[in-house]
Amino acid sequence: MAIAVISTAKVSAQIPILPFLQSPRASSDADNRIVSGWIYLDGYQVFQIAATTSNFPERSRNIQQNFHQIHQNYLRSSNPEVEIETRTLNGLPVIYVNDQYLMTVTREDGKLRREEPAISAIQITEQVRKGLQRATKQRTSEFLINQVQLAGGVVLLLMAASGGVYYLQRRLKDDSQHPIPPIADNAQQLTSQLNQQQDRDIQAVKKTLFQLTQFGIWSSGIVLILGLFPHTRAFQVGILSVAQIPLRLAIILLGIYVAIRFTYALIDRFTSTLISSGVLLNSEASRRMELRVSTFSGVTKSITTVIWLGVGVLLSLLSLGIDILPLLAGAGLIGVALSLASQSLIKDAINGFLIIFEDQYALGDVIVVGDMGGLVENLNLRITQLRDGEGRLITIPNSEIKVVANLSSRWSRADLIIPVAYQANIDDALQLITQVGLEMSQDTQWKRQILEIPQVLGIDNFGDRGVMIRVWIKTLPLKQWDVGREFRRRLKITFDQAELSIPVPQQGVWLNDGQLLHLEVNGKSE
Repeated sequence: MAIAVISTAKVSAQIPILPFLQSPRASSDADNRIVSGWIYLDGYQVFQIAATTSNFPERSRNIQQNFHQIHQNYLRSSNPEVEIETRTLNGLPVIYVNDQYLMTVTREDGKLRREEPAISAIQITEQVRKGLQRATKQRTSEFLINQVQLAGGVVLLLMAASGGVYYLQRRLKDDSQHPIPPIADNAQQLTSQLNQQQDRDIQAVKKTLFQLTQFGIWSSGIVLILGLFPHTRAFQVGILSVAQIPLRLAIILLGIYVAIRFTYALIDRFTSTLISSGVLLNSEASRRMELRVSTFSGVTKSITTVIWLGVGVLLSLLSLGIDILPLLAGAGLIGVALSLASQSLIKDAINGFLIIFEDQYALGDVIVVGDMGGLVENLNLRITQLRDGEGRLITIPNSEIKVVANLSSRWSRADLIIPVAYQANIDDALQLITQVGLEMSQDTQWKRQILEIPQVLGIDNFGDRGVMIRVWIKTLPLKQWDVGREFRRRLKITFDQAELSIPVPQQGVWLNDGQLLHLEVNGKSE
């Protein structure tokens, strides 16, 4: 039973939906200890009572039990009339209904109505009479038949509304499915990916809203039907009273979820707009910007998610009536203490921000940090996770990253050392290597991965295997290994056709004439 504080105006019987959900309010009178509340019958508010804060719960419970017992006896009796008698005891009116004690009208009840207790007793008796007559009328066969018909109409209306929402959902879903245009370059491909992610976020919000709309339609319809019958109206009031806090929290949760999804869509929309305008992308940096967009998008979405969840927690506390100012002050002190105790985490976050801001590396890059290297699989403000060639996942705190080698920033290079035998014609070998590089750079399968014509730098060193010729091939990021393998394969075939051998490590033994004679003599003696 809800409790409100005096004073209030004169009231009449009504469905207790909004008043029942109200929380106690401070009194405007001098005595703040006086509170008031309603007495119910079949879920309807019948009349109000008032008492001190300490006495109100017991007095309200007793009057409610008396009224319920009077109502039950009245329904079982054959007398359709309601006999209400007001007696006087110790100068206060005492109300009897069908010779059963209901309540004593106190001075607090009179203050509640701003009337004398005797006049307040007359008002209460009239309200009790109307409440009992209404309860009797609502239990007649004619009334119940009408309510059943009304409930059937409500069910049909619910079905129509649910079907309309389902049709609208399918219609919007079909309209949102557009054919994917052909991809011309990396900029359009990246923009298309961002637009698709944005559409997925918006579709997720629409799907959730439509599902909650369906749930709201049927749940509100069921609650409305429960209120149509006097036997089930108490369940309606109970559901409305119990669902206050869960409903508030559910609304906040839904709002935070929608805000997060729309924030994701706005981030993708903003990024795709910049890319479409050509501000961020050019022919050289398109692949690099694709990696940076993935990194910035993931980190930004993580930060906004944390912010919105914090807002949701604060709103939830406010909806529960908790004063958050002391909590915020305490959280500030706790934050200072945690910052002192977790300086390494702060260093990780600062260094992670600088890594992302300065574009030292991004998701999808291949980097080397000290003795460890691999593909960047995860990057946030605290850690960097690499996947090395053996499939191991390496986790490195960002504060530990001092010097990093990025093997795939903007472009890569295949650095090849080609050994040629000393006995071979070096000019022919250089010409064949140049020819193989030119043919490969013009091949339809490889020309998009090779950014420039391979450079044959010339003889780089004289080694124990032969003459070392150095070749540079500028490629797209992460394509240097594929291009290098294919170049070696083609060069081996070309050298075989030209009968140029690729030397292998070998060792020569030189003998003078005296050693040869000694070996021959020993051989004859044996």
